[in-house]
Amino acid sequence: MDRQKNNRKRRVFICVTVVIVATLIGIIIYLLLSRNSEEPEKERRNVVITPENVESVLEELDEIQEQGYYTVTMNPTWHFEAGNEISYDAVVENVATNTNDVYFDIVMEEDEEKVLYKSPVIPRGGRLEEIAFDEPLSAGTYNCVVIYYLIDENQNTLSTLRVALKVIVEG
Repeated sequence: MDRQKNNRKRRVFICVTVVIVATLIGIIIYLLLSRNSEEPEKERRNVVITPENVESVLEELDEIQEQGYYTVTMNPTWHFEAGNEISYDAVVENVATNTNDVYFDIVMEEDEEKVLYKSPVIPRGGRLEEIAFDEPLSAGTYNCVVIYYLIDENQNTLSTLRVALKVIVEG
């Protein structure tokens, strides 16, 4: 009789345990599915960073801490004595604390199909100076965009970052 009683207790214990585990799995699945449907995936777009929006963009970046973040270290305005000469103050650094190597293109703000310069890859901790445009410019002030391409060790693009740049060609 004791044996039957112990077997019955064991069966009840196993059944109760199975029901509890199944209920917990069901709750977890429900919560995961309902959370995904309530929070639609945000569409991520490139943003041009300007002096006016830099603070809000930095706040957003603090919230999104991912592999592939990039700290921009460059002059916001580049000067050229002539449109076909090397800039005397253009500097771009890929600081050692960044997570990836990078290269960049400089395009005209109003016509991004017009690429003025294509940089070589700048390794973490590297610095690029003595920049001259591939496409000479006439004297004047130009609103440009620097498009940074963060790359992995195989030079596959992980993400991009867009930064406003003012170019002044003096003569």
